[in-house]
Amino acid sequence: MALLGLRFAHVAPEAEAEGIAKALRGLGLSPKHFPEAEGFPGTIFPTDDEKSWAEFWHASEEMPAGTMLQLVVDDADMMAAEARQNGLEPQGPMEAHGERIYFLTLPGGLQMSFQSKL
Repeated sequence: MALLGLRFAHVAPEAEAEGIAKALRGLGLSPKHFPEAEGFPGTIFPTDDEKSWAEFWHASEEMPAGTMLQLVVDDADMMAAEARQNGLEPQGPMEAHGERIYFLTLPGGLQMSFQSKL
């Protein structure tokens, strides 16, 4: 199994999400438009290779406030099998945005997903 990228997603009230995005722009980071995110109010700051990024979204009824760590891996099914062998209980899979995705809640309540391309 290989870790290919990391994503950090934070959904917060509009003023907070915009404040974080403004602060990151103030550090010299540049947001990028992703067509897949069309219609969702927020900002994405990718790495140059676009394999990892931080994303900040406005909370809404459809997207409740919260934070999630996302691991992009080469084989999500294999990672799910490994997780189950080690006593973890990943939920899923589901398919969205061309990815196969599983979910876990980590100690302390941090939400996490791991996904691979279909």
